Amino acid sequence: MPNDKINDVSLYWELHGLEGEPLVLVHGSWGDHHNWDVVVDELAKTFRVLTYDRRGHSRSERLKQQGHTEEDVADLIAVIEHLHLAPAHIVGNSFGAAIVLKAAAQRPDIFQTLIAHEPPLFGLIRDETFLKNRLPVLNSRIEAVIDFIAEREHEKAAELFVETIGMGPGSWKSLPKTTQQTFVFNAPTFYDEIMDPGSRQMNTQGLKQFGKPVLLTNGTQSPPFFLQVIEALMQVLPHAERAAFPEAGHVPHMSHPASYVQVIRDFCLVNAGALARNFSA
Repeated sequence: MPNDKINDVSLYWELHGLEGEPLVLVHGSWGDHHNWDVVVDELAKTFRVLTYDRRGHSRSERLKQQGHTEEDVADLIAVIEHLHLAPAHIVGNSFGAAIVLKAAAQRPDIFQTLIAHEPPLFGLIRDETFLKNRLPVLNSRIEAVIDFIAEREHEKAAELFVETIGMGPGSWKSLPKTTQQTFVFNAPTFYDEIMDPGSRQMNTQGLKQFGKPVLLTNGTQSPPFFLQVIEALMQVLPHAERAAFPEAGHVPHMSHPASYVQVIRDFCLVNAGALARNFSA
């Protein structure tokens, strides 16, 4: 699959499946399109599935200057338009979910449905008790990670992120070596994201106008601050649906692929009306 110049940056993308409605998968921090490998083939039986490496990740171009989340948002919109996939079912995990939500606030027309798993939009949390008791713990963990990156200790940074923020204790050693190497390579882009002051904020006014079907998901084993973000988003998107992945954490598409595929497929098909068309055929 090619690298195309899209939104003034070279982006690597792959398209899977020959039939069905378009489904776009947006990966989170540290990873790349391979994060979706264990679910792509199954999803491609129903959809045309787009995966891509976000700017600064793996096979996509990494610019030298400080990046901004809005560039990622513009890239998502541009790659969908470049491949003529709109309107699409658009799915994001972690920071990818934040990008998808920000795109929805700007360009609802490119969406059929929106599915977001645990976006790190911590600027939405307004629970004073939670902010006082829990958020300082998260911030200290993030600071420890970025300190390692600043010292060019990328492997230590990646392991610390996975163990204390992303997946939980013991998770680093369970990851395939290739995934570990990807996380290490993409550590500088995580640093870039954290240095962007708008990365954890959200324009809720724009999002309130989003009228397409929305599914917000979390893992029952994830750190509590992600659930707080989901709760805040439900206040902005009162008609959104929710789903929890039992025994899963921050990356259910990697840890519980069968359950993840079922949830994604069912939500997209029901809300696109595809099931009704199939039954009447």
